[in-house]
Amino acid sequence: MAINAPRDLVRALRPAQWAKNLLLAVPLLVGHQYKDTEKLLALLVAFVSFSVCASAVYIVNDLIDVSSDQLHPVKRRRPFAAGLVTPRAGVAMVIALLTVGLLIAQLMLPTAFVIALLVYLALTTAYSFYFKSKMILDVILLAGLYTHRIIAGGMAVDVTPTMWLLAFSGFIFLSLAFAKRYAELSQLQGQESFAAGRGYRAGDLDLVRSIGPAGGYLAVLVFCLYINTPDVQLLYHRPVILWFIVPVLLYWITRIWFVAQRGALQ
Repeated sequence: MAINAPRDLVRALRPAQWAKNLLLAVPLLVGHQYKDTEKLLALLVAFVSFSVCASAVYIVNDLIDVSSDQLHPVKRRRPFAAGLVTPRAGVAMVIALLTVGLLIAQLMLPTAFVIALLVYLALTTAYSFYFKSKMILDVILLAGLYTHRIIAGGMAVDVTPTMWLLAFSGFIFLSLAFAKRYAELSQLQGQESFAAGRGYRAGDLDLVRSIGPAGGYLAVLVFCLYINTPDVQLLYHRPVILWFIVPVLLYWITRIWFVAQRGALQ
């Protein structure tokens, strides 16, 4: 078995997770400034910088969780848990990734974005070392990190997200964070042990199942209230069309929780 093979080093970066950083584009899209070439270029650079730094965070998280990941039916296949990439190589990758990511941001993007990126790194580090094991605080911070991507994207292209957007994202990502916890807890149903490295018990399943969907439905309520604001009347010629998004959101959120209830949420 080859150690530190290029394929496994790439897997350690978790490139599939970079899709989360598409949230950086939200302020530009909802601000109707997506035709501005200069801002599009800044957004692309921000995406690269953020993704590179995020990969460094994923590696740190995997290095911390090696022991618990080795006991997990799926996570044990991760490069560090499986022994395919050495911790020394992981540390070297973290240093290189942070250096490149921060250098790109410093040279090509506004100072506000650099600060937002540093805040993201600080929060994710705090999550990995402390908040991950704290009940409720973990999902609040996870939801906050997703919303922080939207804030950072706005700083990269000089577009300020509205409080409506931030409230909507906060509630919907809170629901998704609880769904992730629910999927983990459902694997422990019938056991009295704590979830590995978490602050939850298998007996918390029903409560998590109650709170999680509520967050998603609150996000839909925020969206409904936003549709009736004067700003929408200025931005859209036919704002009534936005109401068709409401049933789609309700269906999507409800379906996620049905899938989670059936144990099929990955």
